[in-house]
Amino acid sequence: MANLTDTVHEQDVLIEELGYDDHFHEHHHGDKYQSSFISKYIFSQDHKIIAKQFLITGIFWAVIGSAMSVIFRMQLGFPEESMAWLKPLLGKWITVDDAGMGTLNPEFYYALVTMHGTIIVFFVLTAGLSGTFSNMLIPLQVGARDMASPFLNMLSYWFFFLASVVMFFSLFLNTGPFSGGWVAYPPLSALPEASSGSKAGMTLWTASLVFFVVSVLLGGINYITTVLNLRTKGMSMWRLPLTIWAFFVTAIIALLSFPVLVSAFFLLMFDRGLGTSFYLSEIFIGGQALDHVGGSPILYQHLFWFLGHPEVYIIILPAMGLVSEVLSVQSRKPIFGYKAMVLSILAIAFLSFIVWAHHMFMSGVNPFISNIFVIFTLIIAVPSAVKVFNWIATLYKGNVRLNSPALFAIGFVSMFISGGLTGIFLGNSAIDIQLHDTYFVVAHFHIVMGVAAFFGMFAGIYHWFPKFYGRFMNETLGKIHFWGTLIGAYIIFWPMHYLGMVGIPRRYYSFDTFDAFRDFDGMNKFITIGAIVVFAVQLIFVLNFFYSIWKGRKQTTRNPWGSTTLDWTTPIRPGHGNWPGKIPSVHRWAYDYGKDGKEFISQITPLEEGEKDGGH
Repeated sequence: MANLTDTVHEQDVLIEELGYDDHFHEHHHGDKYQSSFISKYIFSQDHKIIAKQFLITGIFWAVIGSAMSVIFRMQLGFPEESMAWLKPLLGKWITVDDAGMGTLNPEFYYALVTMHGTIIVFFVLTAGLSGTFSNMLIPLQVGARDMASPFLNMLSYWFFFLASVVMFFSLFLNTGPFSGGWVAYPPLSALPEASSGSKAGMTLWTASLVFFVVSVLLGGINYITTVLNLRTKGMSMWRLPLTIWAFFVTAIIALLSFPVLVSAFFLLMFDRGLGTSFYLSEIFIGGQALDHVGGSPILYQHLFWFLGHPEVYIIILPAMGLVSEVLSVQSRKPIFGYKAMVLSILAIAFLSFIVWAHHMFMSGVNPFISNIFVIFTLIIAVPSAVKVFNWIATLYKGNVRLNSPALFAIGFVSMFISGGLTGIFLGNSAIDIQLHDTYFVVAHFHIVMGVAAFFGMFAGIYHWFPKFYGRFMNETLGKIHFWGTLIGAYIIFWPMHYLGMVGIPRRYYSFDTFDAFRDFDGMNKFITIGAIVVFAVQLIFVLNFFYSIWKGRKQTTRNPWGSTTLDWTTPIRPGHGNWPGKIPSVHRWAYDYGKDGKEFISQITPLEEGEKDGGH
């Protein structure tokens, strides 16, 4: 088989025949966007710059959200230790007694838990993951100059930025940020007098997420339209890389589900400010009956989880797409079962809309209805299992390059399997009665949705970093980051399954008053130490990321990984417009690896006489 250098050279010759120039920096239509620093890097309409904006904002929020989890883990693991050293950072939320012992305010503990969940789920794993890679890869991999509407694309980032500013301000309110849980169940969220965290903090939290949804919808409309209408010549839907299928379907899910969340929030704001009773009935505060009658908090739960469960797949599907691409490229093999992978993405999208009430088995819904949701919840494991099988089959007998992108992609598969298996327990309504609101649930969704999605995101960042910045991230630091995160994540979340099985409830500030739970102090300390170490390892990634932007090893060839997709046919540092000459045409599917004696065959290479296209 020809070596990679020879095959890359053949691709470069083909690109040069199309009239490309590696020194090209700006497409002629893009000059008007590049008139100043502000228009080029701040209010940019170039999808690549917007992708970087989403990524760096997501990293900022990831550090804040993770730091919050470290603080409340220290409260759980070492409640007897003084936290006075945090007084300069947290101010009045740390109470210091005459002996110098500092304790975390219980109200602020719940605010930390709430904001951690909100930030990681929405600002990092939705905007930071989908916003970054959908923006970066959709035009490059379908063969488009830019998004269908670059202006709306710019607005989608700035609505996200506005949401970020509002949420950030809420952290500094005198009454504290919202503390009613990231799911914002009434009555805590619907009554400003319920707690200090339900006052202005809740109002800003809701306003922030409404702006965030506007951002998601503007982006989603763009992603869908670009995939449907701006594919280059020859790029049929069955020739799209799995990344694009994942981003495309994710955008459709978001477009259908996020408006429901906004409607839930508007009704919530009516209850909070206008005296309505959509979610409230027969509420007493301080022994006094409120006027609210006739509402039901279960209505809010239905509206929230109608978004909440598709949201799980809005987070995990882009990661699945990135991992599929990285595994194929780095194992030098065609993706196994391409059509089955596409159909499983579509099946997951459909089923995600009819399983929401498995979050509500304990809310008093009719047991017969619960049985229906149990069936669909277990069925949704089938397309997920198809994907897992195909990833493993792709790796099998592959010439796997165990670099940082490949390691994180393999780590994703590990996390998705181990976290997904515990979902079978929680999807069964009879077993969920025992495990609901225990640490078993925390362990399950953090492994399968949180950590797994981060692994997919990291695989994408390491793999496409040369496309973002024309340089490589440090490989040694990347491997330290991988092994520290993989081992640390299992250290944190695997023991939580056992805590949950003995009935230890989540969201408790302290277990000191429960004699039965004191036996698990050692395990709580173990988990907390793991959390601190994993947070430190993430700081290594942040250092590696920003150092590599300016000082990383320079990319010297257009296609360093030997990939078949269109994104690696652009110049090393593409300008606004991506390709200097005509946009290349596509002649084959995206996964021709190890074929006809060549290590890879680019999508722009014409089919030879009698040759079959793998995507059809």
